[in-house]
Amino acid sequence: MPPRTSGTPSSSSPTSPPPSLASPLPSASPKDGTVKSRTLKLHWRELQNLAPLPRMTRFGTQTIWAGLEPVNLDKNHLEYLFKSKANSSSLNIVSGRQKQPSISVLGVKRSNIITIALSSLPPPRLLPPAIYSMDSCVLEREDIQEIAEPLFHLKLGMEQLAASQTFKYILATVLAIGNFLNGCKARGFELSYLGKLSQVRDTHTRQPLLHHVCVLLLQLYPESSDLYSDITAVTKAGKCDYCQVQSNFTQLESLCKASWEQVKLLNKADEKRKGGKGERMKGIGDEALAPDGSLRHRLPKILKECEERLKVLRAVHRRVINRFHSFLLFLGYSRAMVRDTKPEDFCKTISNFSLEYRTMQQTILLQRERERERQKNATESPGPNTPVGKRKNQQTPSKDNDEQGRLEEVLRTPESMSRLDVTLPRNRKRMADLQGAFSRKMKW
Repeated sequence: MPPRTSGTPSSSSPTSPPPSLASPLPSASPKDGTVKSRTLKLHWRELQNLAPLPRMTRFGTQTIWAGLEPVNLDKNHLEYLFKSKANSSSLNIVSGRQKQPSISVLGVKRSNIITIALSSLPPPRLLPPAIYSMDSCVLEREDIQEIAEPLFHLKLGMEQLAASQTFKYILATVLAIGNFLNGCKARGFELSYLGKLSQVRDTHTRQPLLHHVCVLLLQLYPESSDLYSDITAVTKAGKCDYCQVQSNFTQLESLCKASWEQVKLLNKADEKRKGGKGERMKGIGDEALAPDGSLRHRLPKILKECEERLKVLRAVHRRVINRFHSFLLFLGYSRAMVRDTKPEDFCKTISNFSLEYRTMQQTILLQRERERERQKNATESPGPNTPVGKRKNQQTPSKDNDEQGRLEEVLRTPESMSRLDVTLPRNRKRMADLQGAFSRKMKW
């Protein structure tokens, strides 16, 4: 504690007094007591170095981000949707929230088997719509493929993705929204963040960010497609294992080499069986009698053709993988990111996102169609409380109103007139009494 002072020191004092403990601390909140508002942040991975490509490639000399068109956003609406209050008390409550207890109904072994099985399928949130709509593009049997098919799918998938205008629209829209929310001017982002757009929700309507992206694209670019139908080869490439393709090459080369060794052993065995030059001359007639199309004569030719095909496939594999690396550089990836990115992982991420985008777009279009039908039905058949409905009810009274009017008219009719009304039911007891009295009078 600082020592107490009897009086207030003057300004000309050579030594300044120690600071008081009651001095106000700088607060993070404004003077008027209101909490400063800010927007949610997108935790993406920015692409820092977007310099021109080192050489001319099939995809050009610039990255895909350099050719994106600017997107006009309603910033006030975005700020309203994604506004977040920086309240320390709420942060403390969230951080101090207790973890909810979980109950496990599966054993560890069974859970691991299910996890391995689900790893080959699309994300779980995409399975119910695919099952309901019986979409064979999402769920299908795995067939045995040759080596060339995965390479062809990867080559065609890169071409489809680079030529898709809808894909460029999506990148430009997400980049514009992210720069506004983060308050930065990023030139690009890693494409793995596309799979997280359905997990980020606004703070008011609780709609995912992917929903707002679809709405903006339908509004700004009505000619855009669903993206999934544009990149079918990417979906097929995402189901291939390119590490297995590399191992298949090695296995085929080893089998081809072993087959040549076995052919040499067969030739040595034939020479040993014939037993020298004289026997070899005698055996010429036996070989001549053998059919030319037999497997023994065609085996060296078959192995030579297989060896040539393996060399061609090896060259194709090398060129396709090099083109994939160039394609990642075209997307703005750094060389370190290119080395760590596998073709199957990249294609599966893009394919899953395209499927999510198509599902979200179909949902929005279906909601709009239902809204138009509801408005059309409301226009054709107005409700009873609307002015048109009231006039219609006044002009055409219902059947209940007719019956009510008839009952009121009967009640207002005098009793004498009601007896003469043959349409009204008569009192049977009264008529019986009159008949009995008339008969007794006649007897007297």
